[in-house]
Amino acid sequence: MSDRHTGVGGDGIILVCKPTDRTADVRMRMFNADGSESEMCGNGVRCVAKFAYDRLGLRRSPMMVQTGRGILPVDYITEEGKLSIASVDMGEPIFDAEKVPVELPRPAPGGKVIDFPLGKYIPNSEFEVAFGGADGTAWMKDCGLEEKMTCLSMGNPHLVLFCRDVSRVPLDIVGPVYENLEIFPNRTNVHFVQVESQTSATMRTWERGTGITRACGTGACAVLVAGVASGRLARRAQIHLIGGDLDIRWDEKSARVYMTGPATEVFVGEWPD
Repeated sequence: MSDRHTGVGGDGIILVCKPTDRTADVRMRMFNADGSESEMCGNGVRCVAKFAYDRLGLRRSPMMVQTGRGILPVDYITEEGKLSIASVDMGEPIFDAEKVPVELPRPAPGGKVIDFPLGKYIPNSEFEVAFGGADGTAWMKDCGLEEKMTCLSMGNPHLVLFCRDVSRVPLDIVGPVYENLEIFPNRTNVHFVQVESQTSATMRTWERGTGITRACGTGACAVLVAGVASGRLARRAQIHLIGGDLDIRWDEKSARVYMTGPATEVFVGEWPD
């Protein structure tokens, strides 16, 4: 179904299910294009809320969506009887390396991997193989990659890398290398980020189990959090993705991350048995 040549086409499939927790209104299960199940999908939560409002007639506000990360409250705005914008309480980011998970030969300071030296644990030989024996560092210089990494979880694992120009990252080649490194036992989502100002950043994503995607909601949250933790971004910023912009806020008092963005229906069909 996700195959863009023989199916409808998509980054994955989301199932809208009856909740198993009485406090939830609806339950979401998300499967990547390769068939693996993901714990969370930030953009998917907004889509589930829209489907539940528009198609199932659920009207509680905030709507409580059960996910692999727990139950997430979703506030929303409607236009002409349809849900158009949703704001999701994505919970608190997880920096504990064991819970992300990321396994480094030498423990990270305080158990957190924030602006951690990149080259020590990601050998350039990995990229030499990916580039067919060519210089594995040339692309890093070309895009102005900062040789530091930040790893965290938003219910699923994320690797955030900052660079001068995200358009010059050969994402189709380096994305799968990072995703499958031994230090990530559950693999990881990979994000390259170009900071324009304290309140604006552009990102490109290689999504675990899917590949290059036009947007990643949990990834946008991870980018904002990594930017704040490393002093690059303010606690609220516009994150620009190929598929559109997201407003991300990391609340200082509650430590919770809030993601706001549109939800739009683009296709309706029936899948044959």
